[in-house]
Amino acid sequence: MIRIGVIGSNFITDRLIEGAKEVKDAKIAAIYSRSEERAKEYAAKHEIEHTFTSLEEMAKSDLIDAVYIASPNALHASQAVLFLNNKKHVLGEKAFASNTKEVDEMINAAKENDAVLMEAMKTTLLPNFKVVRDNLYKIGKVRKYFASYCQYSSRYDKYKAGEVLNAFKNELSNGAIMDIGVYCIAPMVNLFGKPNSVQANGIMLKTGVDGEGSIVFGYDDMEGVVIYSKISNSYLPSEIQGEEGSIIIDRINTFNNVKIIYRDGREEDLSLEHKEANMCYEVEEFVNLIKSGERESKINSLKVSRDIIEVIEEARKQVGVVYPADKDN
Repeated sequence: MIRIGVIGSNFITDRLIEGAKEVKDAKIAAIYSRSEERAKEYAAKHEIEHTFTSLEEMAKSDLIDAVYIASPNALHASQAVLFLNNKKHVLGEKAFASNTKEVDEMINAAKENDAVLMEAMKTTLLPNFKVVRDNLYKIGKVRKYFASYCQYSSRYDKYKAGEVLNAFKNELSNGAIMDIGVYCIAPMVNLFGKPNSVQANGIMLKTGVDGEGSIVFGYDDMEGVVIYSKISNSYLPSEIQGEEGSIIIDRINTFNNVKIIYRDGREEDLSLEHKEANMCYEVEEFVNLIKSGERESKINSLKVSRDIIEVIEEARKQVGVVYPADKDN
């Protein structure tokens, strides 16, 4: 049984805990919160045995084997390194870190301590992502990757009213590309590798984060186009266009339904059913790595995670999104 501590007590942690219940060798054993009251309340809600209000004590504790980090983006790297240096395996939420310098620090700590480090990018571990990868050959030479994820943030109305919540805070390395755009970029890099060129545009908000954006990625013989937003909605599907047909993905952040429309008009439904608690797939991958003695996912590999952040970092520079974490680079 792999005992996992969690950092963060928000909706994404709720979903991770629900997913972990589907994995027989995973147990959520501890919760960290800065507030003892909040820690105990959250532990009671999810029947978690142990609580911590000190990250250092949690990292040194023999009550956990691994940690899931769902704190703000700006804290991912320092917290990951702390736990890795204490021989704890780390599952870190997307975006993996603020920039490539931080990712390199995380990777070095994982290697030095012989620990598993994996990005919690759930979509690339879903059954329907594997379906897409396994059926790419059917659409012939791939010429274009298009992904759209535009979701009006539940926190944007408060932002417009003058209350800036975490989602729009520059000091926390947040904004549209980190929170939303990464869902469009990660499958592309996973399937086709790091692009040769990046051309990015976006709309900046007064807090120094991007509210929305679009990027064109250049490859040798194809291009990628992604659009993302936290200040407007889109209802477009995403697609991978080949010379013989296109793979249609209804929602790039869930991969619930996938089909091919061939050039002659034929359609082929490729969709597999996912478990409702769909974060179970990333927990299962993480736990299997620990138990097998492997130290890196073949799917959510450290190279892929680094490439994603490198691409995002370049796009941010072009748009003008600079975080405090970038200033030492």
